[in-house]
Amino acid sequence: MLKSHAAAALLACSVWLAPAPRAQAYPIDCAILLCLAGGFPLSAECTAAKVTMIRRITPWPVSTPLQLWNCPMGLPAGFVPAPGSPEIRLGPDGLTDEVRGVRDAIEIYHIRTFPPMSRDDPPGSWRDHTQRGVYLEDGSHRWISASLRHGPEWLAESDRIQRVPIRVCARETDNSCSQWRVSHYENWPGGALSFGHRPVVAIRYEDHEGRKHTEFVNY
Repeated sequence: MLKSHAAAALLACSVWLAPAPRAQAYPIDCAILLCLAGGFPLSAECTAAKVTMIRRITPWPVSTPLQLWNCPMGLPAGFVPAPGSPEIRLGPDGLTDEVRGVRDAIEIYHIRTFPPMSRDDPPGSWRDHTQRGVYLEDGSHRWISASLRHGPEWLAESDRIQRVPIRVCARETDNSCSQWRVSHYENWPGGALSFGHRPVVAIRYEDHEGRKHTEFVNY
């Protein structure tokens, strides 16, 4: 059974969509919203929607994966909800809380790391210029500074990223460490295929059953 946010997404794109002239194509972002909530099931429409989403995050430039400002939403004139149906309330971005939840469940990182660039950088160090995409209150999208090193664990599912244990001394004897312990883990560029510092775009989204889906675009 669909969760409430997926049901609301269906309602948003089936009831609220303003009728478009026949000459216009069906808004692809409405299809991305519906197919994303469904986990991109096999169909011609959802295949096209996913191809569009992946193309947008394939450099260059890295664009916004879901652009709901291109999906016309709004209550038609004279719209009357069915008796007993929940009240439809739109936020400042023109979305319901449920549809906004589908959108905001998208996690996207543009991972850009670089080897040491000066003699002052410690050996084995690297520079992290990673960015994270976020949706703002008005529905627009922005890239903000983030961190691969301290990013979420799921980023290490990429073959270009590895999860490295950080050790600290638990017992010191005669000015040397006799016992080590793992303090925490960090994400580092590299990984099984040793692509090092080549950039990655990582995206994770959630379907109506709460399952997480992850995609990596390497370049």
